[in-house]
Amino acid sequence: MIKTLNYDNLSRDDLIYLLQLEDQEDLKELYSEAYKTKLKYVGNRVYFRGLIEISNICSKNCYYCGIRCGNSKVNRFILDKQEIIRSAKWAWKHKYASLALQSGERDDPEFVDFVEDILLGIKEFSGDDLGVTLSCGEQTEETYQRWRDAGAQRYLLRIETSNREFYKKLHPEDHLFDKRLECLKLLRKTGYQVGTGVMIGLPDQKAEYLADDLIFFKDWDIDMIGMGPWIPHKDTPLGEDHPEYDKEWLMSMGIKMIALVRLFLKDVNIAATTALHALDPKGREKGLMAGANVIMPVITENEHRGDYLLYDGKPVCDESAEDFRLALDKSISSLGESVAYGIQGNSRHWQKRVGKM
Repeated sequence: MIKTLNYDNLSRDDLIYLLQLEDQEDLKELYSEAYKTKLKYVGNRVYFRGLIEISNICSKNCYYCGIRCGNSKVNRFILDKQEIIRSAKWAWKHKYASLALQSGERDDPEFVDFVEDILLGIKEFSGDDLGVTLSCGEQTEETYQRWRDAGAQRYLLRIETSNREFYKKLHPEDHLFDKRLECLKLLRKTGYQVGTGVMIGLPDQKAEYLADDLIFFKDWDIDMIGMGPWIPHKDTPLGEDHPEYDKEWLMSMGIKMIALVRLFLKDVNIAATTALHALDPKGREKGLMAGANVIMPVITENEHRGDYLLYDGKPVCDESAEDFRLALDKSISSLGESVAYGIQGNSRHWQKRVGKM
């Protein structure tokens, strides 16, 4: 059946069928079709986003997240401006062309001012050369606009699941699904390239839910996708209830979702996330060969890398940012791909929508 599918017009039933594939030859066929689609729509260049984890202080208490505010075992930190600027300058000098600044969710005035100040500091030395993606959670329209005006271009706000009832099982009552949706609307309104994503392989998650997630991405005209397999954290309610997990199955599901996003959405940016690397030392490379075109190497200074743990088993690299860059570059080249140094790699989907192709 897989050879007879029309990959340019996949139905919900098709997506569910493909999500349930287990035969290795069928999976090879799926990944091959996804890679062909990637080459056609976005090419074989990989865009680096130098990832700086600026703080693990969070006001949210999501049942799956290691830095949830209810986890008293976390060594909390917030980088100072100079630490962040040093990492940003390193990325700029090494022609990454893009940064991703990630933090726990806070919306207090002090934090909002802090992020704005960082963005202005980055713009001061790099001008328009260094693109910035933010992933700092739910904010007001005013905050999104301030950060956009200060230099942020992209924003990743993961929905985690597009199923309203399933969302309730993963979050406390004060974490509102509709607020998450409203924030995605505000991000589009304030001019960002909008990114979202989901967790894959959660307990009680059905293939139908993931198929609907894919349809959600399309219906909401999303520009970039950042998603990954769910890996439990022992100090979370979900991790305590489900401590065991199947690495091979989660890896397969993560790669399948990348392939299906590429086949279904064609020209969006797709990240091969760190969670794939946590499951398999070559996980990110496998993601690239299934349709991903973005990697976010961590360039946070070594002192704090081990404190930003959303899940157990996150690879905490002791290598310098430079050694890690060289190793990753070599690995990517071995696939027949190349790192697009000096190019920000804006979403082709976004460029088409706003007429910048």
